Amino acid sequence: MRRVFATLSLITLLQSLPAAAYAQAIPSTQGPTDPIEQVVAARLMTPYQDGNFHPERFISRAELASILVKTFQLDKRVAASRESLVQVPDVPTNHWAYNDIQTVLKTGIMRGYRGNLFFPNQNINRAEAFSIIAQAYGVFQFPDQTVRTILARYPDASQIPGWAQKSMATALYVGLVNTDERGNIVPANPMTRGDMAYALSQYLNIPEQGPTTAWEEDSHQEQ
Repeated sequence: MRRVFATLSLITLLQSLPAAAYAQAIPSTQGPTDPIEQVVAARLMTPYQDGNFHPERFISRAELASILVKTFQLDKRVAASRESLVQVPDVPTNHWAYNDIQTVLKTGIMRGYRGNLFFPNQNINRAEAFSIIAQAYGVFQFPDQTVRTILARYPDASQIPGWAQKSMATALYVGLVNTDERGNIVPANPMTRGDMAYALSQYLNIPEQGPTTAWEEDSHQEQ
């Protein structure tokens, strides 16, 4: 009964918050505050050889794999140390992101397509990218009603594929997702470097203990 009450309390709280206020992140008082400057300073992303960041350019699957390994230290996870390699016909051993792609596949953060193809150069859309980022962060096991409540804050939430809704709810709750001026998620749009910089800068400002949910705290007290 206490868990049901806690869940309802969280739903009420979420309904009272503006769309951008789900995350309980504490703003950093030191260092750069611009998202791009933050991720470059943290060496999670780098400018191009011309010295410009080009936030408008799209993120490929190989680039996403590399960024995730650096951000979440996926190579330190137990699954990443497995000696057996994942056979990926379209990612040869001399590919610049080979090791990172092996890591995301071994840890299950990203998956290949039919025939074990990875399509490293394929651009990734926002629904896929934010869902994968949430997988690396850790998807909250929100009840379905809470997922619906979180997504209902966004006008175009109905465009989020069913498979991505729970992980997208996590990304939105944590505050990793930037929206347009109308609060739209635009999940089908390609993920840009600017989008990624925003997500990573938000992640860098999340307290070390991470955000908690009302029912998580309540469940912990019952144990």
